[in-house]
Amino acid sequence: MAEVISTGDSAPPYSVQASEDFAAFVHAERLALAVSTYQIGKLFLIGAPEPRQLSVTERTFERSLGVALHGASLYLAGLNAIWRFENVIPPGGDLEGHDAVYVPQAAWFTGDVFAHDVGVLPSGRPLFVNTAFSCLATVDEATSFRTVWRPPFISRVAPGDACHLNGLAMHPDTGMPAYMTAAGETDGGRGWSEGRVGGGVVMDVAANAVVCRGLTMPHSPRLHQGRLYVLNAGSGELGVVDPAGGTFAPVGFVPGFARGLALHGGYALIGTSLPRSNEVFSGLPIEDRLRAEGQPARCAVLVMDLASGRIVHWLRLGGIVRELYDIALLPGGPDGAAPKRPMLVGMAQGQINRLITSGGPVDLATL
Repeated sequence: MAEVISTGDSAPPYSVQASEDFAAFVHAERLALAVSTYQIGKLFLIGAPEPRQLSVTERTFERSLGVALHGASLYLAGLNAIWRFENVIPPGGDLEGHDAVYVPQAAWFTGDVFAHDVGVLPSGRPLFVNTAFSCLATVDEATSFRTVWRPPFISRVAPGDACHLNGLAMHPDTGMPAYMTAAGETDGGRGWSEGRVGGGVVMDVAANAVVCRGLTMPHSPRLHQGRLYVLNAGSGELGVVDPAGGTFAPVGFVPGFARGLALHGGYALIGTSLPRSNEVFSGLPIEDRLRAEGQPARCAVLVMDLASGRIVHWLRLGGIVRELYDIALLPGGPDGAAPKRPMLVGMAQGQINRLITSGGPVDLATL
């Protein structure tokens, strides 16, 4: 098993376990991961300094949900704000052994709008799925949010989580919002929860139309190599949606409630969560599938081979960690390699007070 170096706000009441070759895979593919967990409000950064060594750091941001990268910037949807972090370590540098240190540099306060997935426009302006108000929104300097788009079946932008709008796929070429997921085509307060089995949809933002129906609590739409991947969370599947034909073709089984998807070459990195013991999350097809497969649900990052649909590597988070929400891949440096020991500066314990950097002098006339 790989050695795990773990640091953060919590003295590990959480546990980390990895499959035999997970660290070797992350190291060989030159990856680093940002993983959010909604239930305990943590953002984890994961790297592999060596083929048999994992670096896992975490910081506390209440209700951490959507994560997005734009250039060198990292964006996070929290309880009441969209956060932007910048890496303050230059290429080849380090701080206490960390080759990337993400520091919060800006925040747009939205109030508790239950923001889910996040995307970033080419200008660097963030978009977010405003789940409470059933719309795609952007941040604003004077108000909580401004509506960018709403599903065709939503009659007005109002609080109530009418359809559980949750997922956002940005187009990798244009940088514009492309597809979104929702748990139901409903226009009333939490109406989606009654028809959650088979009521889920995928929508084309530009066409303002539903392009796939019959899913169960879909999440995390992502475009990769010309294909639209979606997690059919309530059924435990990663699959490909054909927007023209309106079909969903499963790629592989995912043992857990699946939210969070990052794609790299021929692999999918998928977040899974343990089931919740409440009415909305009970009675889903994933329960029968787990029994049929003889597998327990896992809270984990799973690596799936897209060609075979098999899980080939895994990283399990346990202890107080029961749910993951999103996964993003940190950007690489000039040589294409992502940081090996990334770290995040948080707001707890005075961390933000102690790290002070200077951008150098500026001509007042240019401001």
